[in-house]
Parts: sequence; structure tokens; C-alpha cells
Amino acid sequence: MKYLVLGGGGFIGSHVCDMLLKAGHEVRIFEKEHVSKENIAHLISDVEWVEGDFTNQTHIKEIVKGIDIVIHSIGTTHPRTSNENPVYDISSNLISSLHLLAEAKNAGVRKVIFFSSGGTLYGIPQTIPIPEDHPTEPICSYGIQKLAIEKYLRLYSHLYGLDYAIMRISNPYGERQRPVTTQGAVAVFLYKALKDEEIEIWGDGSVTRDYLHISDVARAVLLLSNYHGEYKLFNIGAGKGYTLMDVIGMIEKTIGRSVKVRFTPARPFDVPVNILDTTRARTMLLWKPTIGFEEGIKRTMSYMREHL
Repeated sequence: MKYLVLGGGGFIGSHVCDMLLKAGHEVRIFEKEHVSKENIAHLISDVEWVEGDFTNQTHIKEIVKGIDIVIHSIGTTHPRTSNENPVYDISSNLISSLHLLAEAKNAGVRKVIFFSSGGTLYGIPQTIPIPEDHPTEPICSYGIQKLAIEKYLRLYSHLYGLDYAIMRISNPYGERQRPVTTQGAVAVFLYKALKDEEIEIWGDGSVTRDYLHISDVARAVLLLSNYHGEYKLFNIGAGKGYTLMDVIGMIEKTIGRSVKVRFTPARPFDVPVNILDTTRARTMLLWKPTIGFEEGIKRTMSYMREHL
């Protein structure tokens, strides 16, 4: 089949492209103009690379032509920046995604696989681990627009028969993740530790997250492509929680020395704990994580030492 990977040059998208090519599929990558090809340099000759503007409906119309499955892993915001400008969050993500669904329907796309947010969409959890039928009460604009896109996917399926699958992903980490950013604690902390720089911890370090190696995320995409069962929504996570201080401890164990830590005020958009119940994915997709947290940290460290 032929896949369109929106954001295929990024951290998550590039690993998805790796997995799809290994499975023998054709891949078209759509990225913003002048974006770095570093993440896909090893496979650039094996993919079709297209640059454009995700907010431009004409560009969207062109890139879905001849596509069987769309992987929607593109976004313009993350939890912190989404609250700073909710209008931009909605206009650049939700509206653009609606254009995508309309053009995918018109082009005869078979299926859309959407990368949603298991970390923000549920809000402050009532139960741990969090199942797919948990109430959705996000406390940041990022989670709200992800939830809205999920609802429109269901609407387009109901009205037009456009098949879809939703991946509510926990906190992916691993090789190629940008370490100079405000998102992605594992990459940011590890990079600063390797450079012997001070690591900033929000709050008292007790914020707990479900960290999943990127290779396990990519594997789930391949399984969902071939899944035709009754469920459309899947939590994709490790099912195990680590506090920020646990992450620091694992990094110290991996690099063999202590690191510098500075505590700062807690962030209002951070839920205290988020651990996903992945029973549905394990049962229906026969998917489960294969890379443990310690092994994932080692792999990420090796990549950083070699490339950064």
C-alpha cells in the first residue's frame, strides 16, 4: 500500500517511515518547507518527499492523491504553547485536520491513523491506569483540539465511511528526539546530563508519566493499518509510571554519575500522574512494548553521543 506520513521528517514520523518501508510499503512524506531531512537521511532515496503548508487546503488536496492510508502525525503546537495561543492551536491543527479529512474522503483514502495524546486528553485521572473509556477533561488546549479531531474522525466515518484508527500515545522517547526543546523530559534531561548542565525539574519531581520507546509506537502503527475490528481507539503506552526523579535516577545509572538538578514551580497544565491502560491494544492488536525503560535510555544515550 501507499502511505502518506504527515510530519514524516520528525522524531515520531521518521520512525514510522522506517517501519513502513521495512514492511514493503510505499511512503510519501509531507513536511513544512525547508525542514531538516536529518532524521530521514538514511532513507531519503526510498521515499517521496513533498514540502508544503499543512494549513493550505490546496496542498492537502494534492498530497492525498493516490494514497491508501494517511498517518496524521503532524502538529504545530505542544501542551505548553497551546495554552499561550489557543486560537492558533485550533486554526492550525483542528481546521487543517478538517481539510485533510475532506480531501481524504474525496481522494478515496482507505484509512486515517491519527496520533492523539494519551498524556493530555484525559486530564486529571480518576483511575490509574487510565482506560480508553475514562472521561476526557483535558486541562490544556492541546488536549482539547486532539479530542475534537478524534470526534471529527468518528463523524467522517459515520457520514462517509472513511475508516480510521486513533492512537492515544503516552510519552514517546528515543533516538532522534529533539533535546533542545520544552517537551520530552527524557531527551531534554539526558542531553543536559551528558553536557553536565543543570536539569530543570518542574515542581517537586513527583509528576509521573508513562514513557514508551519510539520503536514500539511505530510498531503499533503497522498493526493498526491491518486491523479491521470493532475498536477505533487505542491507548498506546508502556503501562508503567516513572516520576521525574525516577527519570533522573535512571539517567544517573546509565551515565554512571550524578547530575545537577534545579527545582522550579510546577506548571499548571501538568497533570500529576498519567499511566495508560493498554489492555485493549495488547488483546486486540496483540501489541505490547518490547523496549524497557532502562534499555530505551541506553539506546537514546548512544544515539546522542554519536550524533549530537
